[in-house]
Amino acid sequence: MTPVLPMRVLALCLGNICRSPVAEALLRRELAAQGVEAVVDSAGTGDWHVGRPADPRSIEVARRHGVRLSGRARQLLRRDFADYDLILAMDSQNAAEARALAGSPGAAARVRLMRDFDPLAPGADVPDPYLGGKESFESMYEMLERSAREFARQAARPQSAVHADRI
Repeated sequence: MTPVLPMRVLALCLGNICRSPVAEALLRRELAAQGVEAVVDSAGTGDWHVGRPADPRSIEVARRHGVRLSGRARQLLRRDFADYDLILAMDSQNAAEARALAGSPGAAARVRLMRDFDPLAPGADVPDPYLGGKESFESMYEMLERSAREFARQAARPQSAVHADRI
């Protein structure tokens, strides 16, 4: 019998300080709650914040909801397409930049939008809250929580389309 490997998921946004660190933490929490063994990380398409912690406003909104953010920003690399089964981009621009870096159609097919799994707005972007206020970060959190919960629910079903993307 072949052992089942953990699902490998990468959350992706622009700078890896606002949206993707929150998505990473929520995906990790929701997948664990569904009993899905997974490796979850996050990255950004840009390099402006490499090595820095998450934005204090993301840390605060997560903390208010009982979620702890850890880790440091890093940039998406071509090898991430070999290391991760799915790359969940926060918006269509992030997805386009990731697909351009992918190197092959098969690798590019691993990129999906995070909100493809949002039951209230499938396929919509998670707006970047960076220039917004507290409400922007709360709204971001709510979108990501819904999306992560649905993603995990689907991942818990072996016949789910989520698993079709796994290598």
